[in-house]
Amino acid sequence: MKARLTILCENSVGVPFDVIGEHGFSCFVETDKGNYLFDTGQGFAIIQNSLALKKDLRTIDAVMISHGHYDHTGGLPAVLKLKGPVDVYGHNDIFARRTWSKDDVTRDIGIPYRRNYLESLGARFKLGTNMVKIGSGVYLTGEIPRKSAFEKGDANMTLISEEGRQVHPDPLLDDLSMVVETDKGLIIVLGCAHAGMINIITYAITQLKNERIFAVIGGTHLGFSTDRQFDETLKVIDKYNIERIGVSHCTGLEKASLMHARLGQRFFFGTVGAVLEG
Repeated sequence: MKARLTILCENSVGVPFDVIGEHGFSCFVETDKGNYLFDTGQGFAIIQNSLALKKDLRTIDAVMISHGHYDHTGGLPAVLKLKGPVDVYGHNDIFARRTWSKDDVTRDIGIPYRRNYLESLGARFKLGTNMVKIGSGVYLTGEIPRKSAFEKGDANMTLISEEGRQVHPDPLLDDLSMVVETDKGLIIVLGCAHAGMINIITYAITQLKNERIFAVIGGTHLGFSTDRQFDETLKVIDKYNIERIGVSHCTGLEKASLMHARLGQRFFFGTVGAVLEG
């Protein structure tokens, strides 16, 4: 199967005309069998950038949500108002209340809209914890087993349970990734990789019984990683001979620069307007 992935929302801009950047992520996926949207950014850029990049959101067959943070779900109302009724896939925990705290500042960072409001706009939520096939050759990983001891959660993030109990740090069990089977190999699309990039790659390979990975793109969360996690991640990239690495969003400029230096032509910046052909 052939696929074409275009980044619609990201922190930075890679094309010169009419697009805008925002802290967040969204990727438009075109395949031989259908079109899909993975995440929706904060909501400021999704419509503007889809028009500028000539990606028609009305053609999508489904929306996939990587996790329940504002910068990946904020554009849902705009997409739904344009598309109308559509299946929205994600984890059971995407509507959990979440906060981020540092020094004396605390911010709510969860999904900014109630479920019933989004359903009134046409969202048909299909939530679960297992890997699910969204369409021909397109999968959402489901909950990722956390096996590597060094891929840690973000200490500044807190989950608040329905009973008001604080879980710190937030385990972010709802962190999911998309996998696309192409003629060149698997393409793994990360939202933020809170589950750990190594854990995600290992799980995708195990579930699909396919070690041929063509590309990994999206938010790697390596901007918050230790030196050991960063080095081990690069080892896994080499182990599976991953041909293309396109980093976005929460990778951070420092770690992205280091990856560029280590990976050379295999690396690209996953900015707004970046395109990957598989």
